[in-house]
Amino acid sequence: MSHIEYELRVLEIDEEQIKGKLKNLGATLVEEVFQRRYVYDFNPKKENKWIRLRTNGKVTTLAIKNIVSTNIDGTKELEIIVDDFDITNKILFELGYKPKGFQENKRITYDLNGTEIDIDTWPSIPTFLEIEGKNEKEVYDTLELLGISKEKTTTLGVQSIYLNFYNIDIEKDPNLSFDKEEC
Repeated sequence: MSHIEYELRVLEIDEEQIKGKLKNLGATLVEEVFQRRYVYDFNPKKENKWIRLRTNGKVTTLAIKNIVSTNIDGTKELEIIVDDFDITNKILFELGYKPKGFQENKRITYDLNGTEIDIDTWPSIPTFLEIEGKNEKEVYDTLELLGISKEKTTTLGVQSIYLNFYNIDIEKDPNLSFDKEEC
């Protein structure tokens, strides 16, 4: 399925405070998952465009991600569900794609009035919030319901968040995984 993602992120959240607000607003807990993903560059490499293979243990997807701007609607995604994470990785390898990185994160997903709200924990950086809706208004309305100002948001992707906010270049150290003690 191809679509434009309308999403914002709020960095360095107080996870328990956000969970409390979501509960008070009547949000539904959808799932808590541990995600693994491989990221691949195109060949030849295309700036701000990559392939992602991701699984949460239940559903595995293959996607092409393309950041066309840093606006709320700046990410385009073409995604399909695939049956097997490891086999799909092998197929991509046979097609000439080698992962440029491996990433893990923990995600708690809520639904609030049809808007997806994710509490994301990634290795080596503070937990952040991602709000994704069907349109820009839905995202900003949800942000307002949560009592968060627009000034506290970013539209940057994970790689840029690591680099611009925490000075971690995941191009140089592409293995983003949790230590056994953190899992």
